[in-house]
Amino acid sequence: MKYYVIGDEDAVLGFGLAGVRGRRVRTREEASEAFREALEDRENAIILVTERIAELIRPQVDRYVFKEDFPLIVEIPDWEGKLSTRPPLRETVNAAIGIKL
Repeated sequence: MKYYVIGDEDAVLGFGLAGVRGRRVRTREEASEAFREALEDRENAIILVTERIAELIRPQVDRYVFKEDFPLIVEIPDWEGKLSTRPPLRETVNAAIGIKL
C-alpha cells in the first residue's frame, strides 16, 4: 500500500523527499487527470490532495470521500495554509454520517 500526493510543486516536492510519489498540477484538467490516474493504481491506498487542488475537482473528490471505501482521500493544506472556506472536520463528519458529534 502506497501514498500518492496531488498538489502544487511544493507539496509534491516535500512529500517526494519522504519517498511519496505524486504529481504536480496547475489546472482543473491536470488535476482531474492526475486524480483519475491515482485512483486507477490499486497500490495507492491513501491519496493526498491539497485543498486548493481538491476545490478544482470537488465533485470527483467528494464522490470518493463520501461514497467509496478505497482508496482513502485526504485533503491537506498547501504552503499557503488551510482554506478558510472549508468547514471544520467535525461539521464534515456530521454531514457525512448524519449524526451530530
